[in-house]
Parts: sequence; structure tokens; C-alpha cells
Amino acid sequence: MYAIVEIAGQQFKVEAGMEIFVNRLADEKGASVEFDKVLLIDADGAVKVGAPYVEGAKVTATVLGRAERGVNDGMKGDKVLVFKKKRRKGYQKLNGHRQYFTKLQINAIA
Repeated sequence: MYAIVEIAGQQFKVEAGMEIFVNRLADEKGASVEFDKVLLIDADGAVKVGAPYVEGAKVTATVLGRAERGVNDGMKGDKVLVFKKKRRKGYQKLNGHRQYFTKLQINAIA
């Protein structure tokens, strides 16, 4: 059984027991989270597609860790370098960014 669920503006294919990394959520470590924006559920070949969401369906998860400034229980993404240059003008600028993530464990799909 799997479901496609929308979490923090992104869509994920999840199954029970799976661990995923999503964009940073405000919930604390150990908290239980419910997501009701379920787009599709496949229960052993019986597919339910929502328009836009499946009514009554929800996915429950537990926050295993979260990354934020000073605390890195979850994960930080790879560094993305942004380099800007204007030729013949002597202008160069290098900027880096690492995205914070929250680690979730999917408990159940109902």
C-alpha cells in the first residue's frame, strides 16, 4: 500500500515504515504529524485518485529529526553555489546556500 501525499508544497510517494526528508517543518522532534492532502492511494491494486484530494484519507508520521540554525538532528542539503559575474566590469560574487530538512518516519496510511 502506498500513497502520494503533498507535504510542504511537494509531492512524495510514501509507504508505511518509510523514512523521508522534507523541507523544514515547525514541529519538534518526536511530535506526531498528520497530512490530509492525499492525492492518490493504492491499496493492493485498488487505486483511489482524488479531485484534488482523496476525502477521508490521511497519512500520519513522526518527526525523527530537524535541522535548523545551531541544531542538526535532521539533515542539511548539499551546498548550492551561486556565482554571478559581469564581464569586463570587475564584478564577481559567490554565494552559497544549504537547505534545512526535517526527517519523517511514515507510521500509517488511513
